[in-house]
Amino acid sequence: METGTEGTATPKAGAGPGAGPEPVWTGLPRGLLKVRRLLLVLWLVPLTVAVGVLLGVFAGGVWAAFALLPLAGLLWGWPMLGRNWRSWRYAERADDLLISRGVLWREETIVPYGRMQLVEVTSGPLERKFGLASLQLHTAAAATDATIPGLTPAEAERLRDRLTELGEARSAGL
Repeated sequence: METGTEGTATPKAGAGPGAGPEPVWTGLPRGLLKVRRLLLVLWLVPLTVAVGVLLGVFAGGVWAAFALLPLAGLLWGWPMLGRNWRSWRYAERADDLLISRGVLWREETIVPYGRMQLVEVTSGPLERKFGLASLQLHTAAAATDATIPGLTPAEAERLRDRLTELGEARSAGL
């Protein structure tokens, strides 16, 4: 696929009959990765220290080596959070919104604009501190509810307004 001048993907020559344009995927801001890694460190470093001290005092120095397990979880979780963050993306199409995520098990959610009932923008204290917000889409079928975490507040509000507008236009015929 090649990207056209308007930012939409156009099929390459010889892409095959019935091959429509590819969606233009948008990844999540790096701030989400920073928040998730910060939470990983804030949970596992004190846990490592607490387990090491408690096992050292009550069970002996040899058992204190088990304190390395949370530290190993931190060392394993750091790159895994990066892979997970890179797997999240979304694309706006003419009739629906695509949300794709997952490293081992890829999950792609398609939310038709006409089926949206509510679009919410939420931001907890830690998200606000790092300038992030989440967009949550509600539909009549609970299975198609979807969330896009870690957006900038401006992008979340833009998406909310656009999706609400498209949802109202598409649901008028129902």
